[in-house]
Amino acid sequence: MMRQVIYALVLGVMVAYYFFGWGILLQIALGAVTAIVVESVFIALRNRDIINSISDGSAVLTGILLAISIPSIAPWWVIVMGVSFAIIFGKQLYGGLGNNLFNPAMLGYVFLLISYPLQMSTWQVDFLSFTQALKVIFDLSNIDVISGATKLDEVKNGLSLVGSIQQLELHSPSQAWINVGFLFGGLYLFLKKVIFWQIPVAFLVGIVISSILLFVGNTDLYLPTQNHLMLGGTMLGAFFIATDPVSASTTPKGRIIYGFLIGVLIVIIRTFGGYPDGVAFAVLLINMTVPLIDSFTQPKVFGR
Repeated sequence: MMRQVIYALVLGVMVAYYFFGWGILLQIALGAVTAIVVESVFIALRNRDIINSISDGSAVLTGILLAISIPSIAPWWVIVMGVSFAIIFGKQLYGGLGNNLFNPAMLGYVFLLISYPLQMSTWQVDFLSFTQALKVIFDLSNIDVISGATKLDEVKNGLSLVGSIQQLELHSPSQAWINVGFLFGGLYLFLKKVIFWQIPVAFLVGIVISSILLFVGNTDLYLPTQNHLMLGGTMLGAFFIATDPVSASTTPKGRIIYGFLIGVLIVIIRTFGGYPDGVAFAVLLINMTVPLIDSFTQPKVFGR
């Protein structure tokens, strides 16, 4: 199951590579290696078989998800610290795979976002060769890189200056195509029956309904629905983050409620919160409600 999710990420990652170069691949390599090392240490402390635990792919998947969520030009220690935190505090301290309350990758992301806001808000805007990416990530020289904010950052900051969404440039081909890549990866997971349809569909419906209500209420202040869908980590969140089989809701009705609440909360955080993209915060907050959601949506026992 974990390997199928990793395969489904390939298209989105390749699109990101096309636009931004080798940085994302180096971050993925660092994230995967760190996840394996940290997981192995904790498995050894529990006197369990390391090979069997590592081979399930869950640690590597956590490292990859976090690596593609952070800026591809972030210093090497950012991904190492983030993945270490995700594995230790998001997974192993709960007892390992199957016992964690929160999505480990998003817990690591929020830890980095709060602890290192400068490194987590400087995004690459041009293509980097392997040598350039290596020098930037490992700080081997004073190479200049064209960097800036994401489109959601630009919208949030620009809106405070001009006062109208109509005066801002909302189109971002790179982010749109990356989201399309992850959308097709999500459809692959559907076909392989790795994920249930309820969570991503309800997730996107929650974004669509809440964004339409806001936009219709004031077209000058709020993002159109298509921009909510094609900017930031929307498709990655819908198909790869929210669908985590451990921290997500497990009942059919519960998955719909769970996904819908995440979608609505993302729009609320993007619109009224201090951070431009709310996928990680929304997922973690709704993770906390999963036991309550599941308790009220349990299917009836057969025969009653």
